[in-house]
Amino acid sequence: MRAPGYDTFRIRQFPGARLARKTSRRLTHFDLRGRAHMVDVGAKDETERVAVASGRIRMKPATLRRVTGGTAKKGDVLGVARIAAIQAAKRTPTLIPLAHPIAITRVTIDFDVDAARGAIGIAATVACTGRTGVEMEALTAAAVGLLTIYDMLKAVDRGMSIGDLRLEEKRGGASGHWRRAAGRGVRK
Repeated sequence: MRAPGYDTFRIRQFPGARLARKTSRRLTHFDLRGRAHMVDVGAKDETERVAVASGRIRMKPATLRRVTGGTAKKGDVLGVARIAAIQAAKRTPTLIPLAHPIAITRVTIDFDVDAARGAIGIAATVACTGRTGVEMEALTAAAVGLLTIYDMLKAVDRGMSIGDLRLEEKRGGASGHWRRAAGRGVRK
């Protein structure tokens, strides 16, 4: 016996197919029928590619003092978050379904403690020489670094807030150099 609506589901076209056909030149992860696929980057030139992503986690002042004073029960919060962020950059294709496996050449994770705002900022820089960019690797690294900070401190501050995750800059490839400026992206 078929589930209710089975025939209707099979006959109905993918809802985004029309949009995908119209925008297939811009949305490269969809074919002309609206189906997701991994983009073929085989014909692209190998160039040096760099991406920088950032984000922020806000917390109570007492929680931040545990981080800066080294008194968090789980240990070196920023040291563990740095390792987690680096690991996340390397594992991006297992988390983001259409991301290509990339031979990353460098990952740098920097933290900025802002005591006045009760926040820790993260900047993840990822580089490679390859046929596709490393924006997703930088964004994934920043996100996982912030999630790790949350995990290590949640016992004392469940109200922490993660936000402002964004691409700050990307260099290399056919689209050239792009850098965020005054709240929006600009192409150089």
